[in-house]
Amino acid sequence: MSRVCKVTGRGTRSGGSVTRRGLPKKNGGIGLNITGRSKRKFKINVQPKRIWVPELGEFMRLRISAKVLKDIDRKGAYKVLLDAGLISPARARQGKLKKTEA
Repeated sequence: MSRVCKVTGRGTRSGGSVTRRGLPKKNGGIGLNITGRSKRKFKINVQPKRIWVPELGEFMRLRISAKVLKDIDRKGAYKVLLDAGLISPARARQGKLKKTEA
């Protein structure tokens, strides 16, 4: 399973790590010198979650990032998933109809 968020589409990115030596000038040294650069990976914090969507009246299983979890707390699950294209407005209306008819 790849480490990709279902909502934002973000995944692992590559970057670099810089190693420095020396004493900063503001502390009386001659400055920091770069002694090495190495490749590294920035991994996204993806977690499998079971999210309740009240408008649909059901749970959804998703692999989402911690940032999306904060968005869901702020905006609500329905709005976030609708904006991401994971659910459609028509499906939500059908869910409401089933709940009120039963």
